[in-house]
Amino acid sequence: MRIFNDISEAIRNKVRYKILFLVLFPILLIMPIALALAINWGKQFTYQQLFLKVRTDLNVSHDAFDRIRADYLNSLERLAESYRFRVALELGNENSILEQVEELKTQNQFSFLNVIAPENSSLSFPESVSSKRESSSLLSAYQGRANVGIEIFSADDLYKLNPKLRDQVQLPLLDTPRARPSKRTQEDRAMVIRALYPIKDSRDQIIAILDGGVFLNGNFEFVDAIRDLAYAPKSLPPGSIGTVTVFLDDVRISTNVPLNKGERALGTRVSNEVRTKVLDNGITWIDRAFVVNDWYVSSYEPIIDIDGKRVGMLYAGFLEKPFRDELWNALAVLILMFLGLMLISALAAIRGARRIFKPIEKISNVVHATQEGSALRVGAIQSTDEIGTLSREFDDMLDELQLRNREIQDWADSLEDKVELRTTELKSKNQDLENSISLLRQTRQQLVVAEKLAALGELTAGVAHEINNPTAVMLGNLDLIVAELGKHAKPVQHEIDLVIEQIYRIKDIINRLLQYAHPDKYSGYVSTIEVNALVEDTLELINHLRQDRAININMELAASQLIEINPQELQQVLVNLLVNAIHSFPQNGGEITIRTCDWKQKGVMICVIDNGKGIEKDSLKQIFNPFFSTKGQGEGTGLGLSISYGLIRRYGGNITAESTLGEGSEFTIWLLSEPKIIEDEEAIAEQLSVIEESVI
Repeated sequence: MRIFNDISEAIRNKVRYKILFLVLFPILLIMPIALALAINWGKQFTYQQLFLKVRTDLNVSHDAFDRIRADYLNSLERLAESYRFRVALELGNENSILEQVEELKTQNQFSFLNVIAPENSSLSFPESVSSKRESSSLLSAYQGRANVGIEIFSADDLYKLNPKLRDQVQLPLLDTPRARPSKRTQEDRAMVIRALYPIKDSRDQIIAILDGGVFLNGNFEFVDAIRDLAYAPKSLPPGSIGTVTVFLDDVRISTNVPLNKGERALGTRVSNEVRTKVLDNGITWIDRAFVVNDWYVSSYEPIIDIDGKRVGMLYAGFLEKPFRDELWNALAVLILMFLGLMLISALAAIRGARRIFKPIEKISNVVHATQEGSALRVGAIQSTDEIGTLSREFDDMLDELQLRNREIQDWADSLEDKVELRTTELKSKNQDLENSISLLRQTRQQLVVAEKLAALGELTAGVAHEINNPTAVMLGNLDLIVAELGKHAKPVQHEIDLVIEQIYRIKDIINRLLQYAHPDKYSGYVSTIEVNALVEDTLELINHLRQDRAININMELAASQLIEINPQELQQVLVNLLVNAIHSFPQNGGEITIRTCDWKQKGVMICVIDNGKGIEKDSLKQIFNPFFSTKGQGEGTGLGLSISYGLIRRYGGNITAESTLGEGSEFTIWLLSEPKIIEDEEAIAEQLSVIEESVI
């Protein structure tokens, strides 16, 4: 199957194979079909002729069989009507009659020949067994009709006729291929040609009957005579033999079919196929048949006895093998002739096709070479037809195309250099522009935050001063109420304490707002501190938040530079970041990592990393805005990060945040070793730009 697919693929993809296929297809298809038809027709015609011949042979044998039977009857008639025999009858000379009968018996080789005298006859002859055997032919003779036909004598009839005859006709049956199975082991009956001729006197009265019979069992002269008539010398090819057989039922009782060399196939039986058709159905057989040990072109017809029963068969046929050999020899010569013709036609077709596909293959090779970049040409083609013209035009086109490609390549090379130079410059400018835009965006965002904080500071400063006065009055009045009530205030002491606690909470919020609005007025002293120690002290302030949760804090403290800052303010910033980290954990806790390291000899970096729930991308841009919170309602004021951002920026530092939702957050504090406290917003923006450039 794979080979067939490869051949089909080659035919589809190669012009030469397509041309060869178109040229050879009629030769390879039509000629084999014609050869097969010729072989089939030759075989059928040959066998039709053979069957026609064997049918003729059977007709000849049938006529010879009838003629021989008529001859036996005619011999009796000649004797009965002879002058000598008539004189002996008139004189009643029985000895002369018997003498003449014996002469005829010997001369014509009758198996038996008797004279039967009717009961009213004056003649007296020796009694014969055949005269006592009931027979329709004998009855017909008594009625004055001469007749001849086939009768079957049983073993008892033969014994009564002559004991030697019974032993003479007994024939052992031989196992024969294709014969119908039978339990019989021998044939002891006889097939007899029986002729009866009534002798009449002048008054048309029957005075005697001549009764003669010829046994066909083992009668080789009979079948050989028929064979010589049906198969004259040189009527068959060398090696073939013509045969004639007389069957009693399905047993060969007289034949010239050979069993072995010099031995006739007596006692063999006909094939069951032939017996069924001829004996059982009464149909003449004209066909091939297996006879004893080989195939013969055969013909069979039933032998009918005097009572109209099928009692045997007459066969005529000849050996098939010589005809078959001649047929196959003729077919072999025919096949060789066809193959030779196909070979010559194919060679002529291939030679003619090569003149067509050779230039096409050259063009195809040039196309493939051109695709691979080689400068190949078709070259000189002797052909002056369309393909030759196409080849020359194709070479001219390739030369023109090569020239144009060379010019285009020169332009492309120079253009590519220019494009590459401009592209390099443009990439550099784009990179600078991207850096500038990124820095501008960050600076703008920080300025927006600073402006929001400044505006909010002015607002919260006025609000805080306005709220401080009422809260002071409320605290004074509460103290007066408690003092006036004395013991009577105990039932509501809890509520009073709660009110006072809330008032102080309000004051604390106000202080934070004031500190947020004016961090410079509320800031403490600035001192030089060691960051690692401050981080360790800060952890003590949040231990109470870790008691009910499984929170693991890892510290990687590697900072070595000292910084100048208010320690309480830095501690407040760290507490805000740690509290936010703790609040980002679920109830089962989490892990916080605090890492410190030096920042390029400029200062110190402090990183607070958690694996909490993280912050959304949109919220990450607003976390340093005042009153913005990612916590639930009532869990925070939203000022922690904004205040922390304001504290750190005041010392020239910065706070950055990175977060991935579901994975955690990382806040980084950037602190300068020698900070300059910044008061106005423009200076803050400028300082933040410096910090951003150093980070990038």
